[in-house]
Amino acid sequence: MKIRILLLLMVLSVGSVFGQRTCLTTEKMNELIQADAKFAEHHRAVMNHIQTAKPENNFLARNPNTVVTIPVVFHVLYKNATQNISDAQIQSQLDVLNKDYRKLNTDFSTVVPAYFQTYAADMEILFCKATKTPAGASTTGIVRISKGSSFVFGDEYYTSTGDPAWNPNKYLNVWIGILDGEYDGTLGWAYLPSAAGQAFDGFVCDYRYFGTMGTATAPYNKGRTCTHEIGHYFGLNHPWGTVNGISSTCGASNNSDGVADTPATNHAYYGCPSYPSNTYTCTSSTHGAMFMNYMDYTDDACMAMFSLGQKTIVQNTLNSSRSNLLTSAATNCSTLSVDDVQKLQAINVYPNPIKTEFFISSPFVTIDEVEIFNINGALVKTVKPTADNYKVDVADLATGTYYLRMYSQNEFIKSDKIIKQ
Repeated sequence: MKIRILLLLMVLSVGSVFGQRTCLTTEKMNELIQADAKFAEHHRAVMNHIQTAKPENNFLARNPNTVVTIPVVFHVLYKNATQNISDAQIQSQLDVLNKDYRKLNTDFSTVVPAYFQTYAADMEILFCKATKTPAGASTTGIVRISKGSSFVFGDEYYTSTGDPAWNPNKYLNVWIGILDGEYDGTLGWAYLPSAAGQAFDGFVCDYRYFGTMGTATAPYNKGRTCTHEIGHYFGLNHPWGTVNGISSTCGASNNSDGVADTPATNHAYYGCPSYPSNTYTCTSSTHGAMFMNYMDYTDDACMAMFSLGQKTIVQNTLNSSRSNLLTSAATNCSTLSVDDVQKLQAINVYPNPIKTEFFISSPFVTIDEVEIFNINGALVKTVKPTADNYKVDVADLATGTYYLRMYSQNEFIKSDKIIKQ
């Protein structure tokens, strides 16, 4: 009898776990960090920058009410007709994104308690289906490719066996398919800004948790898996930090999400909790956890906000690692309307202080030469950047303060200061 009861409890437990939201962003990022020490250092520097950069160094923060439009390409990789979701289902997901990221979601006032409404942010981001391919051809922004039964979506989505990303510095790539096998039960994942430009960079989603119609399955049928994962894409962590899994230890180095206005917790919230809840808060308070935040694990119907602190991180990301999304002529999507002064303001050097390398984000002006001077005014290095996010290696420079002069088409355009650690 005891054995039968134990087996029943095990079955119920497995069913409960499968029904909970599962995001693999932290696990995927930790795999990259553990596999490559240089990437690990780069990741720490990028995340530290986007979590601590000052508003006065942020182009978007200095220009409020500037709405950024992000071009998106949807790669539908299907094994059968059911998985080949409709254009209407894709559009339903796009509609959710555009409401959630502009704080226009109709459930905001009913899901978010009055106290936390004052912390809620309009992220000032819109998403559009790409209208031009990287080669300049017209497109609907949707690519559909039939795959055989042996295709492993979770491993092969971005490879030649799946469908390679369109330039990840210019487009947000979204891959839709079935996450089965070892990924069974996973809703999706996206990569943090430190992985910007990599072949796998973008958002991966199971077709059963995408959009609000068709194959979308409750309780994840309101498009919030996409809202959550793209939050990761822009630099946001789970409220309980960066530990693998759903729980952490309060006060540990991996317990923080790097956001000041999201109360620290040590575990994911599931379902639809009752407000207020201090079940998993690190410090109990009158209003408890911000479990209705899009970056927690509650059901789609019970998450409805980003915070102002999270907006700052997203803007810092768009001002650095993902600045090339601000303007992408190949997509024919709406772009920012900026004057010459704003174009120069948007040039950003990060991270700073630096150890071995730094990057220059310059979405509106091409940087073709960088001069580096020491504190005595002597020219110590000249670099001619060629990448989208210009990388400058300074591992050979001694510790100290240096000054930059940046040029475009042989004309000086901006100076800056860096500190080499």
